Amino acid sequence: MTARLMDGTDLARRMVERTAERARDLRERTGVVPCLATVLVGEDPASVTYVRMKRNRCAKAGIESRHIALPGTVGTAELVDTIGALSADPAVHGILLQHPVGEHIDERAAFDAIAPEKDVDGVTSMSFAAMSFGLPGFVSCTPGGIMRLLDAYDVELAGRHAVVVGRSAILGKPAGMLLLARNATVTYCHSRTRDLAEIVGQADVVVAAVGRARLIKGSDLKPGAVVVDAGYNEGNVGDVDFEGALERASLITPVPGGVGPMTIALLLEQTLDSAERAAAA
Repeated sequence: MTARLMDGTDLARRMVERTAERARDLRERTGVVPCLATVLVGEDPASVTYVRMKRNRCAKAGIESRHIALPGTVGTAELVDTIGALSADPAVHGILLQHPVGEHIDERAAFDAIAPEKDVDGVTSMSFAAMSFGLPGFVSCTPGGIMRLLDAYDVELAGRHAVVVGRSAILGKPAGMLLLARNATVTYCHSRTRDLAEIVGQADVVVAAVGRARLIKGSDLKPGAVVVDAGYNEGNVGDVDFEGALERASLITPVPGGVGPMTIALLLEQTLDSAERAAAA
């Protein structure tokens, strides 16, 4: 068996093209230009690169990008005030706080300062609650992008056993909630799970999101499993041993070119959704 690749790059490109068409239509009908504000604390090279990439994608999608760069010494109160001002600005439709923000900052307080109607990255407590209860709201972008990929490749989730390896508040936990909402049977694992390989070996669908390079081996996988690698580690490698997994999985996301492009595409789509709702209010 050789796994088929789930091409996130191509699907994301098509999503961005559709978003650009909708943004152009919104601007022509209402004069409203969708706007995404990005907030970056400090000068972490990876974060700077991610924000630049997202701003470039904004331009392709017809979305205005407003960037707020704050020094690494900024405190929680000032960061919360900055986000609060963006939340109150009617010209801003989406707010992205780039993670991480520094250990001295209360990250949860900063995320929750984002107005829910502008939480296009799906990181607030209210967005997580909405995802968990199936209520209207914005989904976390990486888990939401994963679901779009699974749908695009006709992966049946109802009744299947999905194992999520990772428990972060913006990736692992919401991914499990979205899978559960689609009637999958969900098991959460993490870096301290005992007998991880045994549990992964029972999974029809594996979502790797723990942030440890090649933690999941090809031999761990159930033959024919669908593997979504949401990890990104030094050296452009994911949380799954890609070469080994190719021989066991039926479908697998490459790293890079799988989950990453989908995250940005959904961020832009949800920013446009927010702008359309604001224009209709």
